[in-house]
Amino acid sequence: MVLIRRSLLLVTLLMTALTLPAQASQEDELREYVDENTQRLVDKLHDEKGLYDRDPQAFYKSMDEELKDFVDFRRIAARVMGRYARQTSPEQRDEFVEKFKRSLFDSYAQALVSADDFTIEVKDATINPNNDQRASVRMEVITDSGSRYPVTYSMYEADEGRWMMENVIVEGVNIGLAFRDRFSQEMEKNGGEVQVVIEGWGDAVESLNLEDEVDKS
Repeated sequence: MVLIRRSLLLVTLLMTALTLPAQASQEDELREYVDENTQRLVDKLHDEKGLYDRDPQAFYKSMDEELKDFVDFRRIAARVMGRYARQTSPEQRDEFVEKFKRSLFDSYAQALVSADDFTIEVKDATINPNNDQRASVRMEVITDSGSRYPVTYSMYEADEGRWMMENVIVEGVNIGLAFRDRFSQEMEKNGGEVQVVIEGWGDAVESLNLEDEVDKS
């Protein structure tokens, strides 16, 4: 019996030794993948800083092209709509995805105009121990003045093993939840008229003061 227990213990230790490097490797690969995509986006944002003022449509197209294989806008938009998504037609959902992307790209552009130059350091990636198709990636946005802002990407593994971003947490504020709360508020304010909320989403986002949410966190 003692021999059997020792054998089982050795097998368990061996399996642990074999699986830990694989997990570490997967996390390293994810960190490198996110870092590569993030640095490419930062470079593009710096290079095209004035494009939004000159040609907004070209800016939107450029951002969409850069992010479409990294950010799952459709998944995020569906979560923002929450339970109200069941009230929408496929056409309305498509419209909201586009409105949602446009609102984010507008926010990017406005932030760029007023912001100092910045860099982003991708710190580490952590695979969810309870679900290896979920992960978080921790990073810091660093301004020229030396200010540091913690940011975390929530990622999930999509088809063919490609990792996609499905949410962002900035200084402790869950941006997806903040948007979902605003969508719900707009639905209540507009008597449940989902089309009205979709059409006015850009203004709703503009009036959402995320800085206040950060200060409260």
